[in-house]
Amino acid sequence: MIAAWLDPHVDQYLLSDQGEYVVREVHKHWVASVLAWARFVVSVPVVVSAFAYAGPLRWVLLIGGLVLGGQALFRVLDEFRDRFVITNMRVFRVHGTFSTQRASVPLGRILDITVKKPLLGRMLNYGHFVFESAAQVQGISEIRFVADIDGRDVVLQDTMQRAGLRATAPAQDDGT
Repeated sequence: MIAAWLDPHVDQYLLSDQGEYVVREVHKHWVASVLAWARFVVSVPVVVSAFAYAGPLRWVLLIGGLVLGGQALFRVLDEFRDRFVITNMRVFRVHGTFSTQRASVPLGRILDITVKKPLLGRMLNYGHFVFESAAQVQGISEIRFVADIDGRDVVLQDTMQRAGLRATAPAQDDGT
């Protein structure tokens, strides 16, 4: 229930009257929030142990643990709300916790898609998209920590192909 309330509801940004629909909504890979969860796990014993002390040390540990835990939960929520969406007409990203930011690029404006897979990404099945378009300054130039990056790339290329935005390779002449 709380996850549904925190969801960014990307359907509200679709151009429904023009026939736009979601091909794939991509959540960030769990690796993106591992450090935030680790900070939260560390903050819990700090807060609990604060009650074993008296005086100023109690307050330092209590406030420090609460700040650390609060910041970690904010980071987890921020990663949860960061969505990359592939539609039949464009790609867009919705992110932000208290205020929402959106950036989109029509499929026809994407000139090049680079897939980066670091060593850890190869082992845990995630990677990063880098988009180049005619307008070089844009808010969607890099999408980090995409789960199943190879599968998402196939979906994106297929969507662009179906939209008629990628020319098929001409038949090779075998010389006969």
